[in-house]
Amino acid sequence: MIVTLIVICEVGFWVLLAGGLALRYFAKMPRASVAVLLCEPLLEALLLVVTVIDLKNGAEPDWKHGLAAVYIGFSVAMGHSMVKWADARFAHRFAGGPRPAKAPAGGAARTLHEWKTAGRWTLAAAIAIGLLQAGIWYVGGDGNVDSLRMWQQRMLWLIGINVIIALSYTVFPKKVEESRSRKSLF
Repeated sequence: MIVTLIVICEVGFWVLLAGGLALRYFAKMPRASVAVLLCEPLLEALLLVVTVIDLKNGAEPDWKHGLAAVYIGFSVAMGHSMVKWADARFAHRFAGGPRPAKAPAGGAARTLHEWKTAGRWTLAAAIAIGLLQAGIWYVGGDGNVDSLRMWQQRMLWLIGINVIIALSYTVFPKKVEESRSRKSLF
């Protein structure tokens, strides 16, 4: 049931996003668009409530409960940037808006971009770790919480990988001239 609800929440996210953007750009109803887009966090709240109820009713914590916590963490941390990303592309494609900016090719701007990206992923993983820890405390010492701890370890790995990627752009920055010359080859 939890996995089905996660899939429903993900589909619901994209349906609400498409509906909100359609209201904004096709129907010219910006307030209605904002109202629809503000409904997206309700999906994560629903998933959280259903997961807690499932655990309260005696379900043994397993990978599905961990996945729900991870999904909520990523939705909270990445949701706003996903909406901005989609809005920029939708405005360009359907409303004559400017072409969305690409990630910087190199230099300090690319390094800063990579650190911001790592920060978003770290925030997502930290939220997931916090929710997983809350689940561990909620279940208490009576239940088997190994699967929740396994998800916490995966989130720590995710943080580490993102920090290493950002650090590599700091230590070995890509020069802007190099990135331009590589583009001209193709």
